[in-house]
Amino acid sequence: MKSVTTILLRTAAVAAFCLIAAQANAFAQAAKLQLPNLEHLHAKAREVVDVSLDGQMLKLAGRFLSNDKSSDEAKAKELVEKLQGVYVKSFEFDKEGEYSKEDVEAVRSLLKGPGWSRIVGVLSKQGGDNVEVYAMTEGGAMTGLAVLSAEPKEFTIVNIVGPVDLERLVNLGGAFGIPKLDKGKKSKKE
Repeated sequence: MKSVTTILLRTAAVAAFCLIAAQANAFAQAAKLQLPNLEHLHAKAREVVDVSLDGQMLKLAGRFLSNDKSSDEAKAKELVEKLQGVYVKSFEFDKEGEYSKEDVEAVRSLLKGPGWSRIVGVLSKQGGDNVEVYAMTEGGAMTGLAVLSAEPKEFTIVNIVGPVDLERLVNLGGAFGIPKLDKGKKSKKE
């Protein structure tokens, strides 16, 4: 027969494990943006990109990336294996003014919640690109990233959930609907 101490220790260990697992899941859930309803933009947009890759889909997609250690695909694969989700919503319009400041503010308000910090802000006063980058951190580690880009004819939200290494993030550019980032140059889509 097991001693009461052994039973208590096992119960405490199981409870601690469940608590840690629940907290890890809560952090991942907090890093995943619950976007407002943007369906009204679909009818106005010339092109809509909607990417929703959870952890399982990322692992599946990662299988199709190269294993060659020197390739960009291999670097992207290594980064993707650690992520819990990549979500992209992008609307491209034929003319300016098809989305509102309220649409942008509805997304921005989500990034004012606990754990989120704006790390980059580019504001063009002459109707150009307005880009904001937000990071979610927990215990000194980045657990999520969000990019909000509002151009005159394009509105894009990118949300990456999971441990993010900014140095390696550049390797995801051009994959999964994420704009390609050239170091020191203006970003471009591929």
